[in-house]
Amino acid sequence: MHSPSPLSLVDLPVRRLTRRDLVSCADLSESRSWPRDEHRWGLLLSAGTGYGIEDPKGKGLIAACVMTSYGPRLAAVGMLLVAERHSRQGIARRLMRHVMAEAGSTPLALYSTSEGQRLYEQLGFTQVGRTQRVLGRFRPEDRPAAVATRAAAADDLQAMVRLDLPVFGIDRTHIIARLPAFADRIQVAEENGELTGYAALWPSGDAHAVGPLVARDTVTAKALVTAVAATTDRPLRADVDARHEELLDWLVERGLERGSGTAVMTYGIADLPGDAGRRFAPLTVATG
Repeated sequence: MHSPSPLSLVDLPVRRLTRRDLVSCADLSESRSWPRDEHRWGLLLSAGTGYGIEDPKGKGLIAACVMTSYGPRLAAVGMLLVAERHSRQGIARRLMRHVMAEAGSTPLALYSTSEGQRLYEQLGFTQVGRTQRVLGRFRPEDRPAAVATRAAAADDLQAMVRLDLPVFGIDRTHIIARLPAFADRIQVAEENGELTGYAALWPSGDAHAVGPLVARDTVTAKALVTAVAATTDRPLRADVDARHEELLDWLVERGLERGSGTAVMTYGIADLPGDAGRRFAPLTVATG
């Protein structure tokens, strides 16, 4: 029996994914040497819409991605993965064309690895920024943080939504409402009763990832990172907007190492909405 040709693979149907596909999605991540991140897949599949292509041989998924809608102004595409055994056969393009058709007139944003950037450019996406990954054992400074922070309480969620809205320029209530169940720690900074920043810490493989990280300024961002880092003995990972060079340099000074970066790309919109000056790290940047 002959294996499917590339032509037949790209003709395979795309179907909606549900939380029942979580293990298959994690298997796909693992096949590309990514952390399985079932925890993150679970959040994205509940907050967004998953799309996948099944292996015709019944071996799980050969491709998957998630589109998270933020209303008519923006949708984000993430976790686009194709099984290693089926890479470079047009499947990623097939899946992205399907997702773009599903999005209709809604502008799209994604974070692309260097491997995927050319494909997205061919599909009409434009690079509008970069993120820089840092990873390692965080060493706190000897002196106390310059800004006081505290663990978030249940009644902080509405204030977090109000703070988040102008920073990301879109209503992310459906994401923020899920953060308490998703994150191992949420830390907030406030002044005179007003929130000036927040950070979430969540498990990813053998590390803990920081994101979102929203802060009034770099000093506040540093204080939030220091506070959440103190709650874990795992390595710390963050994907920081590359414009925030001061924070990146400080994280390196504190023991983290620069790793890979991603290109921030948009389709149908000139740039991401919101205030990049206060947007230090998103929830997740993973895409293909």
